[in-house]
Amino acid sequence: MTERRGSEPPRRRGGEPERDSPPRKSPSRRPAATDSGRSSSQRPADRGARPRKAAPQTSETRKAAPRTPDTRKAAPRKPDLRKAAPRKAVPADPRPRKTAVGDPRRAAKKAAASPRKAAGAGSARPALRRTGPDGRPLKAVAKKGVAKKAVAKKAAAPRKRPPQNRRPPVPRKPKPKRPPRTLKLGRPALRLRVTFGVMAFVLSLFAGRLILLQGVDPNSYALAATKENTKPFVLHASRGDIVDRNGVPLSVSDDAVAITADPSQTSKVAGDLAAILSPKLSGTTYDKLVATLSRKGRFVYVARQVSPQTWNQIDAAIKAQNNDRAKAKQPLLVGLYTEADPVRNHPNGTIAANVVGVVSAEGKGQSGLEQGLNDKLSGQDGKAMYEVDAKGNKIPNADHTVEEPKPGVGAQLTLDADLQWFAEKRIEQAVKQYKAESGAVVTMDVKSGEIVAMANYPTFDPNQPVKADALKNPALEQVYEPGSVQKVVTMAALADAGLISLDTKLKVPGGISVQRRTIRDHFDHGVLNLTIAGVIAKSSNVGTVIASQQMPIQDFVHYLKNFGFGEKTGLNFPGESRGLMPPGDEWSELTRSNVAFGQGLSANAVQMTAAVNAVANGGVYVPPKLVKNYVDANGNSIPNPSGASRRVVSESAAKQVSTMMEAVTAKGGTATQAAIPGYLVAGKTGTAQEVDSSCGCYRKWATSFAGFAPADNPRFVTYVVLQNPTNGRGGGFQGGPVFHDVMSYALQKYAVPPTGAKQPVVPLTW
Repeated sequence: MTERRGSEPPRRRGGEPERDSPPRKSPSRRPAATDSGRSSSQRPADRGARPRKAAPQTSETRKAAPRTPDTRKAAPRKPDLRKAAPRKAVPADPRPRKTAVGDPRRAAKKAAASPRKAAGAGSARPALRRTGPDGRPLKAVAKKGVAKKAVAKKAAAPRKRPPQNRRPPVPRKPKPKRPPRTLKLGRPALRLRVTFGVMAFVLSLFAGRLILLQGVDPNSYALAATKENTKPFVLHASRGDIVDRNGVPLSVSDDAVAITADPSQTSKVAGDLAAILSPKLSGTTYDKLVATLSRKGRFVYVARQVSPQTWNQIDAAIKAQNNDRAKAKQPLLVGLYTEADPVRNHPNGTIAANVVGVVSAEGKGQSGLEQGLNDKLSGQDGKAMYEVDAKGNKIPNADHTVEEPKPGVGAQLTLDADLQWFAEKRIEQAVKQYKAESGAVVTMDVKSGEIVAMANYPTFDPNQPVKADALKNPALEQVYEPGSVQKVVTMAALADAGLISLDTKLKVPGGISVQRRTIRDHFDHGVLNLTIAGVIAKSSNVGTVIASQQMPIQDFVHYLKNFGFGEKTGLNFPGESRGLMPPGDEWSELTRSNVAFGQGLSANAVQMTAAVNAVANGGVYVPPKLVKNYVDANGNSIPNPSGASRRVVSESAAKQVSTMMEAVTAKGGTATQAAIPGYLVAGKTGTAQEVDSSCGCYRKWATSFAGFAPADNPRFVTYVVLQNPTNGRGGGFQGGPVFHDVMSYALQKYAVPPTGAKQPVVPLTW
């Protein structure tokens, strides 16, 4: 029981009201620590009410106030046999608290709120009494069976709780969502402001676009509009003609048209147009034409290089149908147009086809001189721009611009069409007779280096569709080991160096060993006593090797390069091969020996012709020439300059080798079939092994013959080669007859008279 001193007001315990105050409902109070054991029904209902503050007390009032004994008896606290429910967090008082120092009401409040602090540290917390409305303590109601025992027992000591520094945070209630703001339609001023803002923004966009179109870049948009309303038309330049040395046409351009279409107009009548076009045009079908005429876009090629006669027939058929359609009020057949598209024609068929080449459908050179001279022959296309209507038709008297095309330059070749035709027929016979894979004949003017014939077989007809493999020119593109014709160059180099002469005598065994390799002749024999002319006449490999061993290797390589081996001929022909020659000048002895008689290096037919021509021309090498003049659109001839000539051996050395070669076609030589009655003929046979690409081994052969006539005053040199003949093998009896016929034709065509010179007597043996 707590004593009161003087006039000290009674302290409230729990929810106990003051004694002097009238009875009232028990105010709500904060739950004490012991309330955690109560059920939710026993706890005060109003937690939000604040407890009434006690009057402030001082030390003086405590002494003056008399102590009145408390006559009330403490009701024994009924023990709670149930488990304590977990304490719920009490929301903090949102009102600010006064923090003034020394405030007695604050101290009383703290004492009332914390009984443990008021009682002092270490004292037991007193049990709180439950009182009624009149302030009197309520009697405990005992449960059945346990009431007497509960009264008899002493009041259970309250359970101590550990001190807590702070109360647990109270979870905040979620704030209710506010409804979305809506535009009040009843505010006309706001609507006007929004409307004017939107209009100002849109007008600013239009204003910016107008400034961009009229002020920033007006030219580009004007050009775009012009392109939209105009249609370009290509004006193809006429391609230059290719003619022979006498003006005979070999490749010319004929008038033709390209049929074009505007699919935006033809798509509606594609089937009817295709029915008219398909029977007239080759290389296409009805379905392809329908697909072409129905595709997207405003321009498409329907057919290229159509003859004017064919187009006239197509145009007449379309007009006839349009008359009937106009009466029946059906859609007209419109949308087809034509433009110039010259077609390349070869009036003489296969003559010089491998040399001249062909042109693609787009008008560009695809092979031969058509490809090599394409920049000169094709010229420069023109262009016309016409204003068109919505349907793509030209507007009469409307503005248009025309850029005239520049025609191409023609080319006059050094070839003779008649001699070319004869050479092609003769090599064709030889290839078929000896069942060879291919063959070539080259005839060159000795003094000028002009090629008057370059025949190949197989060949092709350029007026017909041709496969790409057949477009090659083997005379310039195919290389092979020349064989014994190479001995002409070897002997010329030795004679120029003063190592041999017509009086040179050699002992020639049946074979010679070079770096553990044995070199033999094409026929078996013992030791032969041969002159240097006999070595050439008998085409002895062993005799040639013995003679070549006198010259240093570096000097030998230098002579070969001067004769044009390992370098292109200068014709600038597409696909031309430079041949194959061992690099450097540090050859082995075996390499030098093999090259001396025509093995170990490769050349093409034109290279071999030019090398032999140097001997026929008195030791002066003349670069081959295939284009004689260029002809402009007005018919003026512009000479094509020739390459620079160079001396490779002396005139005396060339004369000695020429005399040695005359013995080849004379009695006892290897090519008597090449002799021409009334003319002195110098020649040399050749038979060489060829590498088969399928196995990488020597399994094929190349037989050849080279010669010139008249030998005492040469005019033409002719070279014949057969690739891999299977019906016999020998340059004398296979190439000799072809040389005889082609050379005889050339001498007669150009009226070269016989010199009447007799075959010189040159000893072959000693």
